[in-house]
Amino acid sequence: MTIKIAVTGKSGSGKTTITKAFMKVIQEYFPEKSILLFDNDLTSELGHSFGLDIRNTIYGIRSGKHEYKTGIPEGMTKHEYVEWAMEDIIVPLNDTTDIIVSWFVGAKDCRCPITSQINDACQKLIERYDFVIFDCEFDLKYLNQLVDTDIDLTVITANPTIDSVNLAKRISEFSAKYAAGGQMGVIVNKVGNEDMTAVYELMREADLEVLGAVPLDKDLTEGSVDKESEIVKNAIKALYCRLNLPQENC
Repeated sequence: MTIKIAVTGKSGSGKTTITKAFMKVIQEYFPEKSILLFDNDLTSELGHSFGLDIRNTIYGIRSGKHEYKTGIPEGMTKHEYVEWAMEDIIVPLNDTTDIIVSWFVGAKDCRCPITSQINDACQKLIERYDFVIFDCEFDLKYLNQLVDTDIDLTVITANPTIDSVNLAKRISEFSAKYAAGGQMGVIVNKVGNEDMTAVYELMREADLEVLGAVPLDKDLTEGSVDKESEIVKNAIKALYCRLNLPQENC
């Protein structure tokens, strides 16, 4: 069974860094398991953080603008073609981890066949992996427009400010119906020496589950391109055991 994690939040809240930290922790805890990183953010920052400029996207398949690595096989149905094309745009990162980029997605109410064909192909792709980590846009709605799939854990990244917590509340409200009953909570990111009392009180008032806090890594604030941080990784490890994820290592 595939474990699915969605990382949501405002741009700049640290979604990509948190996504990569989850990847690193899962690789450490489950080195034999397969992972798919699913970049659903319009900035495509996740791919860039690995030094990759991924131009072949799911949108390219939808729009007919994808440049294939090989010739298109003959005699395929449209469903088979979309599944084959999806395989063509997967980028391997190592022996167990791949990445795929969606970029633009179509409206959910679009009745064109390609919408359901891409949804089905994404579902089949997801089910092949042990873990899938989605680096999302603002909330889960944009992901749901691409693929209608259950999410085991939705992480809302927020900064330690009142405005950011209010935004996290909106994200939670917008995402709730797409989370399919999975665990949803907030990771407060980039926490320094500020007084967090008002922030946590506001979260309690908003019925937001606080999954944990991640300390500020000053190296990341100085423009780290790879978005990797041992500080963030260790913080994710520290809160891992309270999450709706496999608990063999707790």
